[in-house]
Amino acid sequence: MTMHYLDANATEPLRPEARAAMLVALDIVGNPSSVHAAGRAARRIMEDAREALAIRFGGQPADLVFTSGGTEADALAVHALGQGRRVLIGATEHDAIRSAAPNAEIVPVGANGLIDLAALATMLESGPPALVCLMLANNEVGTIQPVAEAAALCRLHGALLHVDAVQGAGRLSVGMAGAHSMALSSHKLGGPTGVGALLLAPEVTGIAPLIRGGGQERGRRGGTPPLAAIAGFAAAALACGDSSPLAALREAAERAAVGCGAQVVGADAPRLPNTACLALPGARADTQVIALDLDGIAVSAGAACSSGKVAASHVLQAMGLSALAGQAIRVSLPWNATQADVDAFASGYARMADRLRSPLVSRAA
Repeated sequence: MTMHYLDANATEPLRPEARAAMLVALDIVGNPSSVHAAGRAARRIMEDAREALAIRFGGQPADLVFTSGGTEADALAVHALGQGRRVLIGATEHDAIRSAAPNAEIVPVGANGLIDLAALATMLESGPPALVCLMLANNEVGTIQPVAEAAALCRLHGALLHVDAVQGAGRLSVGMAGAHSMALSSHKLGGPTGVGALLLAPEVTGIAPLIRGGGQERGRRGGTPPLAAIAGFAAAALACGDSSPLAALREAAERAAVGCGAQVVGADAPRLPNTACLALPGARADTQVIALDLDGIAVSAGAACSSGKVAASHVLQAMGLSALAGQAIRVSLPWNATQADVDAFASGYARMADRLRSPLVSRAA
């Protein structure tokens, strides 16, 4: 059976440029912290990657800290920037932020998933200085948040802003946009797993490390860096091009699902061009995922980190979807998606919807 992979928000397929860069780096024996020739060769690869990533995402090389992924980058930001501050997070934030800041104050979102900027302004006015954490683009629905407007509010009230750009990087034009820190993840843009970065604004200095060790990353993150993964991360970021053509494929997938009775979640908000959240009333999300998988189509029910858990999405609940929060799947097109993938999804979804909804129709009759 041909597999049609439509779960890019969980992880993108490895880009050939990333694979090639990793193979080169794997032939380097030295540790980047060593001062001999082999170590210097390894450090050169690492620092070239650091510079490429920093420039690609609107920062300075000295302000980019390599981490094990987006989750650690989020945790480091909350740990370092949240000291002595209230933490405010959007209601639809990723669990990486929710877990790093369990006592955070929640900023509500509207039915379209966009943060309530008026509520944010009121919360910023009502207490001491805060750290605000806001996703650039939601991993489940694809909603693109008004980061620039939130940054302006933060500046007005002396707050810091951390942006989780894990899903947006590589799919949108991404820069610091007034943020004080920004989380990135390699495998979400076609690089290898196991590496990410926290990009800091130049004025953010002296951050306390979350992982202590031998003083790597200018004392901000201990541990020997994964050289091959870092090289692949940078190569993937540089290979990312215009993802807007994916929007036409996404819309075709949405039309097919709507024709089977589905609802498109967040359709009236700006969204990532590759992401569709489709709610099928009366059909459990995990059952839909399994049915499509048996038909050779890989999608997900919410965040990949929640796989195996039968629970309604907190993102969709925050958007007021109540019962539908447990009946929605996410279709996220990879960088190499084709019309054939969408055609296969359309056929498979129709078969799945007919099979899962027919008992409901029979009972109603």
